[in-house]
Amino acid sequence: MRLFYTVRSGDTLYQIARRWELPVESLIAANNLVTPFTIYVGQQLSIPPGVDVIRVKPGATVFTIAQYFGVPQSVIIDANNLNPPYIIQAGQLLKVPPGIPYYVVQPGDTLFQIAKRFNVITSGLSNPELIREVNQLPSNTIFPGLKLIIPYASPGDRGLIAYTSSAGGVYDIWLYNPRNGENVQLTNGLGESFSIPFWSPDSKRIAFVGKNEILYVIQLTEGTITRIDQFSEGLGVYLDWSPDSQKLVYAKQNDITLYNVNTYQVQKINQASATDVQWFPSGIELLFQAADASGMSQLYRIQTDGTNKQQITQNTGSRFNDVRLSPNGSHVLYTTPGASISIIYTLEISTGNLFEVKGGPLAKNYFPVWSPDSSTIAYSATAFEDVGYFNQIRTTGRRGENDVTRAISNCFATPVTWSPDGRKVAYLSDCNNGIASEIWMVDLFHPVPIRLIEGTLVTSLQWSPSPSVPMKKNYSSTVYKVQFQYPSDWVRVSDERYEGPDGFFQLSAISTAEPINEICHNEAFHQLLPYGAEPRIVHEQIQQQEACSILPSEDQPPEMRGQAALIVKYPKPIQIEGSTYNYFILWVDKEHLKEISSTLVFL
Repeated sequence: MRLFYTVRSGDTLYQIARRWELPVESLIAANNLVTPFTIYVGQQLSIPPGVDVIRVKPGATVFTIAQYFGVPQSVIIDANNLNPPYIIQAGQLLKVPPGIPYYVVQPGDTLFQIAKRFNVITSGLSNPELIREVNQLPSNTIFPGLKLIIPYASPGDRGLIAYTSSAGGVYDIWLYNPRNGENVQLTNGLGESFSIPFWSPDSKRIAFVGKNEILYVIQLTEGTITRIDQFSEGLGVYLDWSPDSQKLVYAKQNDITLYNVNTYQVQKINQASATDVQWFPSGIELLFQAADASGMSQLYRIQTDGTNKQQITQNTGSRFNDVRLSPNGSHVLYTTPGASISIIYTLEISTGNLFEVKGGPLAKNYFPVWSPDSSTIAYSATAFEDVGYFNQIRTTGRRGENDVTRAISNCFATPVTWSPDGRKVAYLSDCNNGIASEIWMVDLFHPVPIRLIEGTLVTSLQWSPSPSVPMKKNYSSTVYKVQFQYPSDWVRVSDERYEGPDGFFQLSAISTAEPINEICHNEAFHQLLPYGAEPRIVHEQIQQQEACSILPSEDQPPEMRGQAALIVKYPKPIQIEGSTYNYFILWVDKEHLKEISSTLVFL
């Protein structure tokens, strides 16, 4: 739900943004304003989330505060549950929302224009249907004076966001799909509030430390979960995947442990006090933090066979925290000295040059992470302590240049994560008792914050490294008595058909008792030539039953989208609405035929 401010005489974009401590670029993007960014009296502006709490000054009243901020008194009264005569006290924290929770339709407006203006956009296209659905409008017809709630739309981005949430009653690992807004629960009672999902580079696996401090690996392509190891304490464990996605590395009990998830082989390198162990891009060298002989925190590199250990830093100060190697291996960042003061530094490994990031106003800078191209760092900077703390979602160059605030979260601090294309940053907000209940995203090239998830406790999040995540979901039909797996980003068209950007499937059954050779030939060479003029029939066995695959020829009509087919004889004929069926048939694009057919099971 967006909040809308009504422009008053004398207002400027800078003044409006300043009232709620917003980046003016965010205000411009939220309303798709174009140069010279002219606004007019009476215009409604969508206001992104900002610092909406003030500390009441002596002599202030609800009326004077409402006048200063340019919002109706009722907005402040409702937000703070004030009762008549609406007395407020000096020093009191008062919530001041930036406007009313609806847009008033103006003459000439259309749902399409409103959706485009206020970023109700999915995959780059205006999504007016979402506004119609949220407001329960019978049609797309609107009229001046109509009050519309303006929702947030799923952005349609690639990749998946893994997050830790208690949405199911206990903490577990979940996935959010930005393409369609769908949430999928990956684990059942295995997570903890401290669990952090760590993606493998190929986005096929997620590692995390969960219940009873056990290290788990989720195999997304197979839908399985494996127990790998156990720690004495799960909080603060950092995991890193090898560049080939085959091994995990982590520190445990004065050892650096390398675990191969395919062969289950374990290798240990003795190294006291090591933390933040991670792979260089070469895959044969590791970076880690550890104390030197005098007990001083230093950064080291070492070969994966335990040889050629080298000290990188000559630190004489405080401990290094949040050590993160850039994806290209050229730089490393860390924070120091600790929690109350946390300053980000970057080190150019080849030269030893050290750079300090300017950071937020309180020197409380947390959760720094590198962009996929190693050029930029995103982090959370705590600020506005006088009003109970908010934090700035900021980005900076690897030498501390171009340090910019991108968005505002009302949490003390929040983890942040980059999209696979490096254009967007996701973060947490809506904190109560220190725990967030929303996930947001901001596009650095069009910096309007978009809410992705609300209403569930969330403690961590990580966007997948790859834009295409080969995750599978189970399809099960009690009508056709089959079960199989299909790509998770495909969506339901009907009970029998699912489609995605890269393929589809549709199923049915065949009642004839003819031999399978005839059935396959008749399907392949149907008079309408759905598989082209020269399809290929491959006879095989599926689940120990007679089967055939039909592969299209080069001249297949393009509108068939590469349709192939799988026909399998039922182990036992099935009944559908009183009729007997002997064969199961699955139409599927040729790229996914083998992948789906290999998971087919008869119920």
